[in-house]
Amino acid sequence: MRYIKIEVTSKRSATRPPRFIGSMVRGCFGVSLKKIVCINPSYECGGCFAKDDCIYFDFFEKKNHIHGFRLDIELDPQKIDFSIYLFEKSCDRYPYILSAVHKMFYDTGFGKKREKLPLERIVCNDTLIFENGEFLQKKIESALFSCETFSKDIRLSFITPLRIKYENRLLTQTPSLRHLIQSIYNRYLTILGLKPQKLPFEPKGVVGSSDIKFLELQRYSNRQKTKMNLGGIIGEMEIKEIDKESFELLKLAEIIGIGKQTVFGLGKIKVTDMVAETK
Repeated sequence: MRYIKIEVTSKRSATRPPRFIGSMVRGCFGVSLKKIVCINPSYECGGCFAKDDCIYFDFFEKKNHIHGFRLDIELDPQKIDFSIYLFEKSCDRYPYILSAVHKMFYDTGFGKKREKLPLERIVCNDTLIFENGEFLQKKIESALFSCETFSKDIRLSFITPLRIKYENRLLTQTPSLRHLIQSIYNRYLTILGLKPQKLPFEPKGVVGSSDIKFLELQRYSNRQKTKMNLGGIIGEMEIKEIDKESFELLKLAEIIGIGKQTVFGLGKIKVTDMVAETK
C-alpha cells in the first residue's frame, strides 16, 4: 500500500486550541482545498461536470465511500500541529494538499475568529519541504508499507477515540483481538478498492490487563446545524503471544487508523514492544 505522511508544525497561537482539534482542522482543510481545486463557476458540487476527477469531492462530498486520507492529531494539543496521511491514488494529488495546507494557515484561518497562523515547517515522508515561509523544490515519493519487525508481547494504545461497532452497537469496552484485526483488514481492503471479506487467518494472542474507558466527544456540524457524537474508547491493552499476521495489521493501522471518523483524527493507535520497554 502506498502512502504519504504530511506532518504540519505551526507556531504557537495567542489562544490555546480546543481539546479536540480534529473537527476544526478538517473543516479548515475542506474549505481551503475547495478554494484550491474548484473550477466550477457555480461553486456547487451537485451535478458538477468535474466531480468524478475532483479530489475535494472525493475527500468531502462522496457518500458511502472510504476516503483516501485521514487526519492524525493529539488530544489536548499545545498548538495546531497535525498530520495528513494520503493513501494510494490520493498520493498523486499531494501538490494540491500542500497548497491547501498553506492556505489553511495564511488565508482561511482557524476557528470562529479565523485566526491565521504562521507555519513552522512541513515534512513529507521524513523529507523537509517547507521552512522559513517557503516551499523547498523537492519532489515527494510515496512510501510503501512494510513491517520489518515482530514482537510477540505488545502494548496497544488507543490515542484518540476508537469508534467501532460490535453486534450493531458502538463498542464501549476492551475489544477482542479478532474484532480489531478484522476491522483493520476490512479498512485496508476498502482503501485498495476491494470489498471487505473474512480474514484469511485466525488471529492468535492473549489479551491481558487493560485500562480502557469511553471518552465522550462532540463536534458541531455547520452543514447539519447540530452537534454530532465522536466518542469512543481510549486507553491501553496488553496482548501477549500475538501472531505475526495480526502484528503486521496492527502496525499497518498505525498508518491507516481503525474504525469510523478517521478523517477527523479518530482511531489513532500505537503498538509498543513490551519486552523492549523493560530493557
